[in-house]
Amino acid sequence: MDIGEIDFDLPEGLVAQEPAARRDAARLLVLRRGGEGPEHRTVADLPALLRPGDLLVVNDAAVFPARLDLRRRTGGLFDALLLEPLEGDPLAWEALVNARNKLRPGERLAVERGEGAEVVLEGRRAGSWTVRFEGTADVRALAARAGRIPLPPYIRRERAGDPRDGLDRERYQTVYAREPVAAAAPTAGLHFTPELLAACAARGVRRTAVTLAVGPGTFQPVKTARVEDHPMHPERWWIPEEAAAAVRETRAAGGRVVAVGTTAVRTLEAASAASGDGLPRAGSGTTALFILPGHRWRCVDALLTNFHLPRSTLLALVMAFGGVERVRAAYAEAVREGYRFFSYGDAMLVE
Repeated sequence: MDIGEIDFDLPEGLVAQEPAARRDAARLLVLRRGGEGPEHRTVADLPALLRPGDLLVVNDAAVFPARLDLRRRTGGLFDALLLEPLEGDPLAWEALVNARNKLRPGERLAVERGEGAEVVLEGRRAGSWTVRFEGTADVRALAARAGRIPLPPYIRRERAGDPRDGLDRERYQTVYAREPVAAAAPTAGLHFTPELLAACAARGVRRTAVTLAVGPGTFQPVKTARVEDHPMHPERWWIPEEAAAAVRETRAAGGRVVAVGTTAVRTLEAASAASGDGLPRAGSGTTALFILPGHRWRCVDALLTNFHLPRSTLLALVMAFGGVERVRAAYAEAVREGYRFFSYGDAMLVE
């Protein structure tokens, strides 16, 4: 696949800087793979668009304040994004440090607002650092009091004291978030309210949850000429027994599996590919699955997702599901109609 196929012109003003006034007030473009043209609705219309017997599969990963400000002893201030703890050592983490090669292994950096906590840079990994925390026994608790919400780079905020911080802490989190493992929100789920979930249930639509620890790889643009050559950052996933059973029961009854977001898609499809019978089984694992046009779909029947940026792996996944030309045409219409893009933006239902 040529990179030009996942590129398009996106006016900067269409990248949403704040969420809609209400979660379910976001616009919803409905794209039916059967050949009908796009339909323009709102997320609040979702219950009427789903069918009794459908199953919503959400990602219940919660975002924690994973962005830390680190200060050098000479005064320099650096930004670090915590990715995940290294196995077997809760004080050693993989992190992205925005240092532009100014830092060296062995340096100690103070955690701003960290009450004496420090980070020791132990060594570089592929595109990241291994860091060790000192002066704290609980890194997540430290991040909760000293960290910032890890908004993606295209949402512009002041480093500290931005008046929208309270809004971000509430709205860059799904209402059903449970597991604090993510460095980025599963953004398609940001549109749901308790009332909207209740309306879906009243329609006869079930809901279950899987977990994928969303990492910064979701924001990494494709830079290779051939899209297939782009390296995917691996992410951890978990599927509980009740979720695996719900998917199998839905399929057996003739219902649709409706994935809420690309992270739910990757979890379901990765687990289904490894199961032997094409449907997910309970368990956990790590996936670097890159879904491209030509993917053999095993589990997902419909997809609720946000609008993604040009040259993104997420757009390639949506094209794999909805068709390259149909999705390109839908995106062109979304741009013409002024839809808002990416994490805080509008949504798209592909069925």
